[in-house]
Amino acid sequence: MQALSRAALSQLPQHVRKPAHDSSQLETGIVHLGVGAFHRAHQAVYTDDVIQSGDLRWGTVGASLRAADTRDALKPQDWLYMVAEADQAGERLRVIASLKDVLVAPESPEALIAAMCQPSVKIISMTVTEKGYCHDPATGELNEAHPDILHDLANPASPRSAPGFIARAIELRRKNNLAPFTVLCCDNLPANGHTVHKVVSRLGALQSADLGAYIGNEIAFPSTMVDRIVPTTTDQDRQRIAATLGVKDSWPVMTEAFTQWVVEDRFPSGRPEWAATFVSDVGPFETMKLRLLNGSHSCIAYLGYLAGHETVAAAMQNADLARFVRRLMDEESTPTLNVPSGTDVEGYKAALINRFQNSALRHRTWQIAMDGSQKLPQRLLGTARDRLKSGASIDCLALGVAAWMRYATGVDEKGQPIDVRDPLRDELRRRADAAGLVASQLAPALLSIEEIFGKDLAESQRFVSSVTSALDNLITQGASPTLKAMKGQKS
Repeated sequence: MQALSRAALSQLPQHVRKPAHDSSQLETGIVHLGVGAFHRAHQAVYTDDVIQSGDLRWGTVGASLRAADTRDALKPQDWLYMVAEADQAGERLRVIASLKDVLVAPESPEALIAAMCQPSVKIISMTVTEKGYCHDPATGELNEAHPDILHDLANPASPRSAPGFIARAIELRRKNNLAPFTVLCCDNLPANGHTVHKVVSRLGALQSADLGAYIGNEIAFPSTMVDRIVPTTTDQDRQRIAATLGVKDSWPVMTEAFTQWVVEDRFPSGRPEWAATFVSDVGPFETMKLRLLNGSHSCIAYLGYLAGHETVAAAMQNADLARFVRRLMDEESTPTLNVPSGTDVEGYKAALINRFQNSALRHRTWQIAMDGSQKLPQRLLGTARDRLKSGASIDCLALGVAAWMRYATGVDEKGQPIDVRDPLRDELRRRADAAGLVASQLAPALLSIEEIFGKDLAESQRFVSSVTSALDNLITQGASPTLKAMKGQKS
């Protein structure tokens, strides 16, 4: 079967949306670090809309900081790929053509730095996941002992980390009298622009006080909130798309119809006219999304996986889990929010439930469960801190944390191994093995990991007691009976 390419566009079915611009005229305005499925289903689509409107200044050079699979899949396709939006009404297909190239950083760090230093580049954007910033999730500070940071300090001209590449490109652009780019984080970090600013500034300062001051004072790091559910593409998805198109796309992206992007409007060197919501303060939107969507998603992932559900949609068919999620959002998360005037929070929560129940997306609980040590602080622990300060209940939040602990032991309720993917996996497993499946030993062993929980939560008697009790129920009864036994749930 012929591969998707520029030459094959004319063969695609009429219902497939196709690019209309001349790719040879596309300039490079953005370099994106971490060109994974989420970026290709979210920011790349917004940028493609701008390009299709006739503004050709915003072509994107993508970069993988680890593997070559995306480059190897997309290069034979002229950097084209398909986005498939799926819901109960069906599937809609669109070819995205905003990528100009994909670089693989480990093969040539110099090539990526050179791309970032092109005069036409105005924005360096990122989706490198929470762990990609080499920071302490509990404090937001640079982890100066991180292996990649130690490497970048010793080899600043040949970095490995996202902060290392950004700091090096800033330094070279400054030396060459080029206008500074804007650094745009699109990952689920609290105050993500501020956090990345702090991380990169500190790395620069460790290299030289002058560079640290320049980054701190002259480089813009606007904050963002991104929202779209993007499950992992399967071989079955590829086969189905190929059968529909009549051409083979090796790297399509599956996603939902819903998409949202809220951006702090601070771009000194200019930006595309994205169809995003531009605001002066992203914080309230970000907190609402992290605590309602992401916090619920993590709870669904851990409790759903432990209860034997492979996907989010399947987990949400469990009435007890669905009621738990609604209770988490209504009773514990919503009271901590300071939402912008006119925001329909109830409508947002209702839409979230519908999105979680979208059976057209096979969003695996295991996928969402990855990197829990990096996700818990912003998804659940910030909410818990606010509830503890006000003396309010944390029953649902404690169960979510306990479910992560039970999952992190690496053995499920049937005694089968769990493939735990986490930067702290070895430490988590060491502590779990030493404690055993005894809640009164396991909970404090994991709560004492300061880079996740800080010192305050481990010293909070109410938090420790609530998490330990919930963990004991999960260990002795299992996830499904624990959910069924929870009191005070709304129907």
